[in-house]
Amino acid sequence: MNKKISKNIFIIFILLLSSCSYEPIFSNKDYGFSLNEIKFVGDKEVNRNIKNRLSFIKKKMNQTDESFDLSIETVKEKKIISKDSRGDPLKFELIILTDLEVFDNNKLILNREIEKSYIYNNVSDKFKLEEDEKIISENLSEKTSETIISLILNLNDN
Repeated sequence: MNKKISKNIFIIFILLLSSCSYEPIFSNKDYGFSLNEIKFVGDKEVNRNIKNRLSFIKKKMNQTDESFDLSIETVKEKKIISKDSRGDPLKFELIILTDLEVFDNNKLILNREIEKSYIYNNVSDKFKLEEDEKIISENLSEKTSETIISLILNLNDN
């Protein structure tokens, strides 16, 4: 009886494992284009995050895919939005400005400025504030890279 139960559990386990078709979201998606060369200028942290998000497209290339070169210039700004009565900051705004140029056979086909921003409260713990700013910067960089992909996809539709 005990062997029969363990055999059934093993069979169910195998069925569940084989029916799970896990695939990473971005690694197997075919966008219909590839990226040859990406030149980065500006904020190193933002550029690194954008580069990591775009690297999976650069690796894939089918014979039918169009290929583009990108020039990306980024600037990260931190502004004080509001202050209290003593002049201490209450709210900050983190802004990532990105100038995107897309080239096809050394011909400029798209020149766009992308701006992503986020407003957040000041925290008395400066270490936590710095960690929060790092997370916000990563999220804004990710949104910027998604916008870049979307803009290039719209080029293909035209």
